[in-house]
Amino acid sequence: MNWSAKAWNAIEGIYKNIIEMPFIKELTEGSLPLEKFQFYITQDSRYLDHFGRALALIGARANDLQDALAFIRFAEGAVVVENALHGSYFEMFGITSAGNIEPACHHYINFLKSTAALDSVEVAMAAVLPCFWIYKKVGDHIYSNQANATNPYRKWIDTYAGEEFGELVNRAIAICDNAAAKCTEAQQQKMTEAFVTASKLEFDFWDAAYRIRKWDT
Repeated sequence: MNWSAKAWNAIEGIYKNIIEMPFIKELTEGSLPLEKFQFYITQDSRYLDHFGRALALIGARANDLQDALAFIRFAEGAVVVENALHGSYFEMFGITSAGNIEPACHHYINFLKSTAALDSVEVAMAAVLPCFWIYKKVGDHIYSNQANATNPYRKWIDTYAGEEFGELVNRAIAICDNAAAKCTEAQQQKMTEAFVTASKLEFDFWDAAYRIRKWDT
């Protein structure tokens, strides 16, 4: 069994909780309150700015030139393509500012950037993988279960369930598997720990959006 299969097995429970959480269920139905989706989109916009930086840093540290180029392209996709999607939602829903970085977003981006800078590059690659893989799985789940043809969030769903995004995800998984194959068992365990932590932060990001969780004042 390759590393990615073992890593996914380690987060099966987390993924199950994600697809059963109110945010995802209501997003699938198209019944998610606009205020919650607006909060999510603004926080995700802030997140992607920093996610792109973490990806670029991993690209700079990658040992294999092709892996380095792949992560630079991932960074470009995070900053340019996905921000363009958010820009369309900002206009559609009258959002004028991404606002402040709130706790869940702050926790997640700082975990990714510190891991990208200070841990081994293999661990850093594993840490950013859930944002690719879980989003693809969730996008596919929503796409195959939605019943509302006029779902106001259809554009978001189509993006993460699309073939182009799927190709990026498969590439990211393959890079991690190739890197893990050159690591010791202890190093692979650290990769898995980072993958699990980031998966928990994925859950927390959506949960925070549903609760509109902000800093205490």
